[in-house]
Amino acid sequence: MTLDDSQRLRYSRHLLLDEWSEEAQERLQASHALVIGAGGLGAPALMYLASSGVGRITVVDHDTVDLTNLQRQIAHTTERIGQPKVVSARLALAQINPEVQVQALAQAADEALLSTWVPQADVVLDCTDRFDTRHLINRVCRRAGVPLVAAAAVRFDGQISVYDPRRPESPCYACLFPPDAPPEEARCALLGVFAPLVGMMGVVQAGEAIKLLAGLNAGPEGRQTTLAGRLLMVDGRDWQVTTLTVRRDPGCPVCAGHP
Repeated sequence: MTLDDSQRLRYSRHLLLDEWSEEAQERLQASHALVIGAGGLGAPALMYLASSGVGRITVVDHDTVDLTNLQRQIAHTTERIGQPKVVSARLALAQINPEVQVQALAQAADEALLSTWVPQADVVLDCTDRFDTRHLINRVCRRAGVPLVAAAAVRFDGQISVYDPRRPESPCYACLFPPDAPPEEARCALLGVFAPLVGMMGVVQAGEAIKLLAGLNAGPEGRQTTLAGRLLMVDGRDWQVTTLTVRRDPGCPVCAGHP
């Protein structure tokens, strides 16, 4: 898929980067991102995936646009209150980049849906806010061998990591957050969330996915550029950023014993 002159102009600010090339942009155009959730995390992630030229995006969300969403879910508008979020998001992405193919699935992310769509994707973005759903997504991604970019934000606290089953040393989500030890209910609908923080985490999700899809997995001198094996945490109160090294759990119920 060779770039034409219009595409070279559209993506010129990426093509000017030393680490980028036409081949990287072409890889991005030939790729498929599956985004689960079109809310506070998913909305900005979707917009940057589309603007950067990811060729095919599938977005999954069973919810509709509500007035309370508009404080942070920037892909949606007041006029689209009551519409399925995936339909609203598809309209927003078409306005940004009509070349991107967007598949809108107004369904819950259950095991049947994930088992169908995850193996078709090159990367999965978990933009959900339920502990059980996150673990389900992790299990299906691990089984399918598809890298997962998972983030969360509540109150003033955000976190993000990449779980890449293609890397033998990469942990999975369950290594860090055991499924048998669910946290207290921590949804933004109950506790609130600082809008710029959740937007920031969604944008970082898009950035991690784009680097994976374009093949920018290593920087100069082999320096790792993705968050695989690291957990990045952001405190929106004072913008402190903490990065922890994370490792596979030898007793993990999902990935232990699996290469």
